[in-house]
Amino acid sequence: MGKIKRTNGVRVHYNSPVILTFSIVVIFVRLVSIVWPGFTTRFFTIGPSISNPLDVVRLVSHVIGHASFEHLLSNLTLLLLLGPILEEKYGSVNLVWMMLVTALVTGIINVLFFPTGLLGASGIVFMLIILASIVNLKENTIPLSFILVFCIFVGNELLQSFARDNISQMAHIVGGGVGALFGFKLARGSGRGQTTSGGQTTSEGT
Repeated sequence: MGKIKRTNGVRVHYNSPVILTFSIVVIFVRLVSIVWPGFTTRFFTIGPSISNPLDVVRLVSHVIGHASFEHLLSNLTLLLLLGPILEEKYGSVNLVWMMLVTALVTGIINVLFFPTGLLGASGIVFMLIILASIVNLKENTIPLSFILVFCIFVGNELLQSFARDNISQMAHIVGGGVGALFGFKLARGSGRGQTTSGGQTTSEGT
């Protein structure tokens, strides 16, 4: 008689450690903010100036804070949709660097040029959107999908920048620009597109 092969049950796979860990952290921070209303403002909102060491940390940590669950969910939807795909393609280490650079650049620009506070991961989301449009980059070509996505998303943010709201179009535009720069750089480095294994006013993402 033949042997009966036993199969293991279905297991949940932590398939995207960077994106999933980041998502868990931002959800946790938002939940803590319910019982500690000043938590997000104190630790995860960058103000219009640098006056103490904590402000330096907030240049990056502001991407973890969100003003509301609506703000959080709008970012998480695209983050969880695009992030795991891009993490698999470019690797966890590269994705961490891209997220850190996006956070730091948007934080610095906000301090230098804007009189408002800033929080939210929308800059990272826009970085992922633009990065996703360059995944099939080939030698000496620019994907039409990249041109269309860049014009639609970044162009719309430029138009919306004239509106009076609490949304930081700057973070979106900077995030898109960082995504484009990293996308082209990583594509060249991996063989021309080959796949490799408070009292202050605050601005938020959409």
